[in-house]
Amino acid sequence: APHAAPRATRGAALRPSLPVPAAAASLGGALMAAAGNANPLTTHVLDTASGRPAAGLRLVLERQSASSAWEHVAAATTNDDGRVDGTLWPSTHAFEAGVHRITFHTGDYFSARGLPTFYPEVTVVFRIVDPGEHYHVPLLLSPYGYSTYRGS
Repeated sequence: APHAAPRATRGAALRPSLPVPAAAASLGGALMAAAGNANPLTTHVLDTASGRPAAGLRLVLERQSASSAWEHVAAATTNDDGRVDGTLWPSTHAFEAGVHRITFHTGDYFSARGLPTFYPEVTVVFRIVDPGEHYHVPLLLSPYGYSTYRGS
C-alpha cells in the first residue's frame, strides 16, 4: 500500500522560528529567559467583518498591583498581520503571576475605517498563573461583537 506523507499540523508552516530579540540580553530579558520564555505574552487581532488582520489597532497592557490599582506595563499598535512587533511584554518588567488586562482601542480602529462600532474599547482581563508558560490573548473583532479565548 502506498505510504501517505504525514500531514502538517495546523499552523505549523506559519510559525517560523524567530531570533531572540536584542532585549533578551537585558536584565528584563534575562528575567523572562529565566522564566523560560523570551516572549511570554502575545496577541493577534482579526477583524472578522473584513476577513483581515486588524492592522493599526492601539492597545494598552496593564497589571493589577497588590493594592488592586492598575499599573501601565506597555502600549503598542498592531502591525499589518494584526500582531505586535517584537514583544508585547517589555523586557524591563519581570513576567509575574497575577491579574492583567489588555485594552484594545476598537473605536479608534473602526473610526479610522469610517465604520461605527458598538464597542469603543474591548478590555480583556486575564490571570497569569505560571510565568514560565506562554500566554496568547487573541481577539476576534467586528463593529458589533467580539470574542476572545486563551490561545496557544
